[in-house]
Amino acid sequence: MVQMIKKEQPVRFCRFWVDGHTYSGRLRGSSVDIVEGDPFSGFSSIRISYPIERVKFIVPFTPKKIWAIGLNYKDHADEAHFETPTEPLVFMKSVTALTGPTDFIRIPDWAGVIHYEGELAVAIGKGGRNIPEDEALDHVIGYSVINDVTARELQKKDGQWTRSKSFDTFAPFGPALLMVKEMPQDTTIHTSVNGKIVQDAKISQMIFPVKELISYISRFATLEAGDIIATGTPSGVGPIRAGDIVEVDIEGIGKLRNICTA
Repeated sequence: MVQMIKKEQPVRFCRFWVDGHTYSGRLRGSSVDIVEGDPFSGFSSIRISYPIERVKFIVPFTPKKIWAIGLNYKDHADEAHFETPTEPLVFMKSVTALTGPTDFIRIPDWAGVIHYEGELAVAIGKGGRNIPEDEALDHVIGYSVINDVTARELQKKDGQWTRSKSFDTFAPFGPALLMVKEMPQDTTIHTSVNGKIVQDAKISQMIFPVKELISYISRFATLEAGDIIATGTPSGVGPIRAGDIVEVDIEGIGKLRNICTA
């Protein structure tokens, strides 16, 4: 008799709020187990679980820095009327832009058109500088989902991107950290607005893959454990307004679901 060995599922670390308390957790099917610790120093189960529908997920951790990549999908560069970049276009978002995976995105009434940008986020687990590409994935602790919300008219007006990308609530992040070194290249990113799919792409369509982004940034700046890199958005970006529901779903990780409010 041949015994089938069940494959261990990758850990999905999360943080959540329930009954007035905040906990760290590990997603397991339709439940979330409370754990003690964090992904960077290690964690262990304490044998208490909640059904997922009872909890409110918050950001899985607070990044030290949010690095971000512009125009990393050719179709998006084309729709934005930019030439395809020959090296990564790097910018930063303020950490104060972070908001939870089910929290509101606040739409300022004076900032013009606001766009969604669904993206894969890479979390750095081991810092370094001048990291070779063939060692870059050894510095990854996992992956999550981020929406790089952008005030498009201010981005064009300013000529640089800090203000347009850094409004409070302009970085929904979560709901979990999938603790793997590399995502399958056929992993899909789906963004929908009010139930209509507006972005649908595979991460294999990135111009600069994750290992190249890590190596490139580390040539001029020290990456630290706890940094994240938002790897760029596919084509299909568009406006969001108060009352819209924006969802960004990356298979294997989970879904952001944010309501826009004035």
